[in-house]
Amino acid sequence: MSTPPSVAEVQVENVTFPSTVKPPGSTNTFFLGGAGERGLDVGGKFIKFTAIGVYLEDNAVNCLAAKWKGKNAAELAESVEFFRDIVTGEFEKFIRVTMILPLTGEQYSEKVAENCVGIWKSLGIYTDAEAKAIEKFLDTFKDENLPPGSSILFTLSPTGSLTIGFSKDMSVPEAGKAVIENKVLGNSVLESIIGKNGVSPAAKQSLAARLSPLFNQS
Repeated sequence: MSTPPSVAEVQVENVTFPSTVKPPGSTNTFFLGGAGERGLDVGGKFIKFTAIGVYLEDNAVNCLAAKWKGKNAAELAESVEFFRDIVTGEFEKFIRVTMILPLTGEQYSEKVAENCVGIWKSLGIYTDAEAKAIEKFLDTFKDENLPPGSSILFTLSPTGSLTIGFSKDMSVPEAGKAVIENKVLGNSVLESIIGKNGVSPAAKQSLAARLSPLFNQS
């Protein structure tokens, strides 16, 4: 097993994302690809709701460098295709969504589900399998309460399984609460954060800035 690349931790508001993590549902240690806040403009004021960290399996650097080596952070940040390659890449990914403001599991999951279903229907890929996956996704969040400092944990496997876990602090449990076998859903959760209309432009900027020098070292 190779060692994850040496990267720094990232602070988002009062949330610190460590440089490496071993997520639930995986035997590997991942490195912090990037992190940033998710917020909304409310009455002319930018309100931050969550801090999001995106971790990648160490072989992600070689996988992505083959195509993106030599591009600077600004070029990567503007490329829809680059983030698409992170989403669809044949390596494991881990997303930590930490609350800055309180949310209920239902508030969070219903918004994600609504976005996913809307996109899938527009692409013509909403089948019974996706409907069942969304049902299980909503059910997993149903009884969760998410005060500030608590986290939702998503581990995405290239084989298509999405492991969902929860943490009340910055610790990471060994096992998740649920595993959903649906690649379309797993990819869509990450795409909703760093895709073309992703909810965290700050996380995208952070990924581009941190991965660009790693590609040039590989």
